[in-house]
Amino acid sequence: MENKENITEEVVEEVATESAETPAEETAKKDKKTENKKHKAEIEKLKEELEAEKAKTKEAEDKYLRCAAEYDNFRRRSLKEREGIYSEAKADAIKELLPMIDNLQRATGYTDADKVAEGVSMILGTLPDVLSKMGIEAYGEPGEQFDPNIHNAIMHEENPEKGENEIVAVYQQGYRMGDKIIRYAMVTVAN
Repeated sequence: MENKENITEEVVEEVATESAETPAEETAKKDKKTENKKHKAEIEKLKEELEAEKAKTKEAEDKYLRCAAEYDNFRRRSLKEREGIYSEAKADAIKELLPMIDNLQRATGYTDADKVAEGVSMILGTLPDVLSKMGIEAYGEPGEQFDPNIHNAIMHEENPEKGENEIVAVYQQGYRMGDKIIRYAMVTVAN
């Protein structure tokens, strides 16, 4: 029996020796546990940062979509306003011309040539005022200097009484609105 007890003690000692860790092994195990805890904490922190970045990205995407929608609305509204302005300007121009048309229609009712001529002359007298209200000015008078940017020379004439590039005759007056030429003046220019 003694033999049996010796064997049992030896086995217990061996197991104890095997399970007994050296202090270096225990420290390494503790270090691993600490390191694992640090890694888990880092992972949790990174997960939180990732969620925060996802939220920021979603917010930026939402801002972008709203901005794109606002721009699209602005573009449509601007187009509508532009079309409206064009229509209003056209209506205003026609409204200014209507009294002249009425007067021309009245003039056709006369049979006396002198009265018709007088009526047409009066109508033409109101035309500069109507054009001025619309911001349109007439140009191209004899004696002005020829400017190829605003005049269309259809003839050149040798005329010693006139200076070089001076307009001698105007066949068709020019009209402009600010810097925009509506119609070029057709003129004869002295050489």
